[in-house]
Amino acid sequence: MPNIKPVTDLKNYNEVLRDIAFGEPVFLTENGKGRYVLIEMREYERQRAEITLLSELMKADESVKERGWLSQEDVERELGV
Repeated sequence: MPNIKPVTDLKNYNEVLRDIAFGEPVFLTENGKGRYVLIEMREYERQRAEITLLSELMKADESVKERGWLSQEDVERELGV
């Protein structure tokens, strides 16, 4: 179940931060609407790395669609093997 708190709970930020330590994000609301998400730094870094990887995979997929695959010989020639 999502952990949702009003942004005013940040007055007791230690309690809010303790809730994040269990690996679940804390969703903060402002005037009853979702406004912020607090997550652990490790989770943030993992998500950023995943986004970067998926972006590179999309580029590779587009390249394959435009130019096709390289043969093993072509790869070796480009690498100077």
